Amino acid sequence: MMGYLGKKDFLLIAKPLGIIMQGVGAVVIMPLIVAIIYHEPLFYEFIIFGGFSILLGFILRKVPSDYNKLKLRHGMIIAAVAWLWAALIGSFCLIYATNIDFLNAYFECMSAWSGSGFSIFTDVEILPKSILFFRSLMQWFGGLGIVIMVIGILIRPGTAAARLYKSEAREEKIKPSITSTVKTIWWIYVFYTILGIILYLFAGMGLFDAVNNTFTNLSTGGMSIKNNSIGSYNSDLITLITIILMIIGGTSFLVHYKAFQGRVLDVFKDLQFQAMIIIVAVFSILLVVYAKFTDLNAVFYVVSALSCTGSNTEPINAMATWMDYPKVILTIAMIIGMAAGSTTGALKLIRVITLFKGVYWEIKRILLPEGSVISRTISGKPVSDIEIREAGSYTFLYFFFILISWLVLMQYGYSGIDSFFEVASAQGNVGLSLGIISPNMPDIAEILLIFNMWIGRLEIIPVLVLFKGLLDIFRR
Repeated sequence: MMGYLGKKDFLLIAKPLGIIMQGVGAVVIMPLIVAIIYHEPLFYEFIIFGGFSILLGFILRKVPSDYNKLKLRHGMIIAAVAWLWAALIGSFCLIYATNIDFLNAYFECMSAWSGSGFSIFTDVEILPKSILFFRSLMQWFGGLGIVIMVIGILIRPGTAAARLYKSEAREEKIKPSITSTVKTIWWIYVFYTILGIILYLFAGMGLFDAVNNTFTNLSTGGMSIKNNSIGSYNSDLITLITIILMIIGGTSFLVHYKAFQGRVLDVFKDLQFQAMIIIVAVFSILLVVYAKFTDLNAVFYVVSALSCTGSNTEPINAMATWMDYPKVILTIAMIIGMAAGSTTGALKLIRVITLFKGVYWEIKRILLPEGSVISRTISGKPVSDIEIREAGSYTFLYFFFILISWLVLMQYGYSGIDSFFEVASAQGNVGLSLGIISPNMPDIAEILLIFNMWIGRLEIIPVLVLFKGLLDIFRR
């Protein structure tokens, strides 16, 4: 039986992958600027490995290829490989700069690039500022997506841009072309980044902290430069600003664009935004009433979990002592996620809404007389059988991969609730942890959680396409 992909397909992806490698290399070199500013030792590994990524990308760009022949499957393979490569180059830098082993370094970088926010460092405050900035920078770029970063900066308009855009599970179009859409998203993202820095400065935070906290919370990454995350600042105002940034990051860029056009009321008419407000309100009340959280802390943790940011106001060892009730509430939030077309992870609100609507429509179809026509729309847009099936099949795959890692963690002796919490956090690219994540965790468990973060960021299908493509190659 012939496979769907051949060697020519993998030659076809060389040029766009090379462009992405050059973008990754440039990001890796940037932290040296911080090292110079703060008179820190220059980690030449950043130049070496960043330069290597740029050089290899330059070589791959010389491979003859026709952008017009790029299909969605090629874009998915490029996206899947790009995230692995970005984490790999970053991990080599961390190995030499912080003296950690390869697996922990790769975990840290995959966590940062994917916006998961887990950290294997038990004391981040002893790390050089250039390394802290590197972790934040990976989250900031990763929040938009490595491929999105490259489309906006390096790739010319056309079919290739459209294929790559869809490869990272993005469908929304703000402008007529994909390239102009991505550039608009970039300008919105940069505007909110500047706004976040100003707000943190106004709240009394230092410039370095303001930049890093804006990078990590707006990107819904949450990997902090403080051991106790946002709780280290002991400021309600800073906590409130962080909540605002997490909500901004978890809201669709299309909604932001409408707001920038002066259509502010359209923000509150957006179905995903409405669903987010309802979930935050209900879940926060549940945490206040049944788990004795303070009002601000309840809202903070629900938004942190739902937006897939993973910022904390309490130390991890304090979270580990929580009763099961708040763990379950936050796990549900981490599985749902916020809006499609944002920086958030997890299932996304629109899929959850589509699934519930699909069940409702099916029940309605059974109850109505045979031959009745049912109007199936969400926010005024018709919903097809294919869209309902896609939401259902993706949700099945999502829970299937969670189940595998969940069983493995429990096999190592971790409790059922804590294991499920940790795996849901990894695959949802959240980063909230109850203490299972550590530099000494079992290697197999760590590898599986890296896999969960990877597939969660890419929404699974591109990874399966990559595996199928490799299988096709080996069969020939």
